[in-house]
Amino acid sequence: MMVVSTYIGIYYNVVICIAFYYFFSSMTRVLPWTYCNNPWNTPDCTGVLDVTNSSAESPLNLIQILNQTVKRTSPSEEYWRRYVLKLTDDIGNLGEIRFPLLGCLGVAWVVVFLCLIKGVKSSGKVVYFTATFPYVVLTILFVRGITLEGAVTGIMYYLTPQWDKILDAKVWGDAASQIFYSLGCAWGGLITMASYNKFHNNCYRDSIIISITNCATSVYAGFVIFSILGFMANHLGVDVSKVADHGPGLAFVAYPEALTLLPISPLWSILFFFMLILLGLGTQFCLLETLVTAVVDEVGNEWIIRWKTFVTLGVAILGFLLGIPLTTQAGIYWLLLMDNYAASFSLVVISCIMCVSIMYIYGHRNYFKDIEMMLGFPPPMFFQICWRFISPVIIFFILVFTVIQYRPITYNTYVYPTWAITIGFLMALSSVICIPIYAVYCILSSEGDSLLQRLKNATRPSREWGPALAEHRTGRYAPALSPSTESQLEVQLLNPEKPKSDEAAVAVAITVGSNGSTHSQDSKI
Repeated sequence: MMVVSTYIGIYYNVVICIAFYYFFSSMTRVLPWTYCNNPWNTPDCTGVLDVTNSSAESPLNLIQILNQTVKRTSPSEEYWRRYVLKLTDDIGNLGEIRFPLLGCLGVAWVVVFLCLIKGVKSSGKVVYFTATFPYVVLTILFVRGITLEGAVTGIMYYLTPQWDKILDAKVWGDAASQIFYSLGCAWGGLITMASYNKFHNNCYRDSIIISITNCATSVYAGFVIFSILGFMANHLGVDVSKVADHGPGLAFVAYPEALTLLPISPLWSILFFFMLILLGLGTQFCLLETLVTAVVDEVGNEWIIRWKTFVTLGVAILGFLLGIPLTTQAGIYWLLLMDNYAASFSLVVISCIMCVSIMYIYGHRNYFKDIEMMLGFPPPMFFQICWRFISPVIIFFILVFTVIQYRPITYNTYVYPTWAITIGFLMALSSVICIPIYAVYCILSSEGDSLLQRLKNATRPSREWGPALAEHRTGRYAPALSPSTESQLEVQLLNPEKPKSDEAAVAVAITVGSNGSTHSQDSKI
C-alpha cells in the first residue's frame, strides 16, 4: 500500500499543479485558449468563436465550415499540447523542463505541506473546506449548465446506458479503479485515518454515509459536466460523443473549450479549476499522511514522533523532486503510464488478496468478533456475505477480465513503445511483489521444526495483536496472568492500600481501565 501511495502521490500532485496553472491562466479578461490568433496556434486551428464570427460574413453555416475543416484542432487543444505541455513526439524524448509547471508543482507541494504541518490536527480542519466548498462550486456550475441551450441533450446522453460496453473489461476495470480512488480502498488511506479514530468509533455508520455520499457526488458531477458538453455539442452542431473526452482531455481540453462559450468565461473557468484543486488536495492530504504515518509508526522512537513535521517536510521534498520528470515536455506520457499501471492493476490485486487473507486466513469469525467488540454489535449479515463471498468474487473476475482483454496504453494517436509498457508492468509488480516476499519472510522466520509448522505459525496473529491501548484489551484480548499474579490481584482489589508488585500493578491498571471507571496514568502503563 505504501508503494502504491508513493506512485499516486508523485503524479497526482502534478495533476494538481496543472490545475493551478490553468487557475492562474484564467485570471484574465479573455481566456488564452479562446481564439486561434496566438503564436502557438497552427493553420489547422479553428476556434468555436472564430467560426461563429466568420460564419456571419460567409454564406456557409457553422456546420459546413467545421465539416470542411477536416484537420480541425481546437484552440484549447493546441493551448494544452503546444503551449502548456509543449508535447514531444515520444515518451523517450523528455525535452526541457516546463518551468511554469515546475513552479506550480512547487506551489502545490508547499500547500500540501502547510496543510499537513501538524498532521491530522491541521489537515482535519482544512478538509472541512476542501471537502465542502467543491459542492458549492458544483451547484453554481450545475445551475448555470442546465439553463444553457442543448443541456438536456448532454444530460440524456449521460443517462442513456450503452449496453455494448457491459462486456468490455476495461469499463469494469476503470469503474473499480474509480471506486478505489474515490473511497481510498487498498492504498492505505483508510487504515491511516482510521488509526486516529477512537476505539469505539461507529465506523459502520461512517462507511454507509461515505459510500452513499461518494457515489451521489459522482452522479451529481456528471450532470454538471454533461450539461456543459451538451451545450457545446449544440453550439457546434455535432453529437455529444464528439466533444466528450476522458482523462486529461476532459479536464484540460474539452471542458475549458466549453467554458469559452459562456458569458464571463474567466469567472467560470476560475471556479472550475479551483474546484479541481480542492478535490485534488483532499486526496493528496490523505496520500501524504499515509506515507508519513507509516514511517513514523514503523520507526516508532520518541525523536521521530516529536519531530514528525520534519518527516512530513522530507516526504514533500522527495515527492517534489520525483515529480520533476513529469513536468518535462514528455511528462504527460509518464503521468498516464503511472496512472494506468502503477495504481490500477495493483489496487485490484491488493484488495482481492486482502479480502481473502482477512476472511479465510485470519478468519471471518475472528474479524466479526473484532468489529463487534468495537461497535458493540455484530456487522450486519449483508456485510458478512459481501466480505466473505461477493467482494472477493467480483474483484477476482474484474482482475481476470482485465488480463484477458488487456490492450496496450495509448494517448490519442500515440502508441507507447514496448520498453515503456515494460516499465509500466514493473511499476505494477513492484507493489504486488511485496506481498509474496513478505509472506516467504514470515514463514522462514516463524517458529517450528517443519515447513508445515512454520506455515501454521506464520498465519496466526502475533502475540502483540489486539487493541493498542491496554484499557481496550478485554475478552479474548485480555492478557493471561500467572497464578501468583492472580492471587496478588485478588488481594490488591480487596486491599487497595496495600503495596503491590509491578506485575500486579499492571493487572490492576488493565482491570480498572477496561471497566471504564477511570483513565488515570495507571491505565497507560
